[in-house]
Amino acid sequence: MIPDHVRVVGNGARAAIISDRRITGLSADVIAELVAEVGPLWHERHQAGLKSRPRKRAVGAGAKHRLVFIDRLLATLVHLRHGATHDVLACWFGVDRSTITRAIGEVRPLLAARARPTTAAETAERYGVGERTAQRLLLAAREVEGGPT
Repeated sequence: MIPDHVRVVGNGARAAIISDRRITGLSADVIAELVAEVGPLWHERHQAGLKSRPRKRAVGAGAKHRLVFIDRLLATLVHLRHGATHDVLACWFGVDRSTITRAIGEVRPLLAARARPTTAAETAERYGVGERTAQRLLLAAREVEGGPT
């Protein structure tokens, strides 16, 4: 179940997305796990980005996010599952299209890193293949990503 501190009363889009598994393909419990695992990573990256450049104002000053992390996650999940355009998601969440584009660009790599198996044993177990095939799959994935082989 989604923790109470994550819920905002009156947000119809969020409630509809979480309550109907057809929208994201995930149960509310899995979404809660994603929020718990990926949320802190997103927050760390966001804070590091704020602190990495010279500033005229203190970190935390200025406008607050209209699209909180859980909404960024949900927009990304809907986009990945249904291919909904950024314009449609922007209307649904009540923000500008550029906000959705930025949100998906921030959350998608975090989801990919969480889902990617890192060892041949994990790959073999996840995909039901042998150890040798799993090693080849990992090698091919690293070559595609341009990472070390």
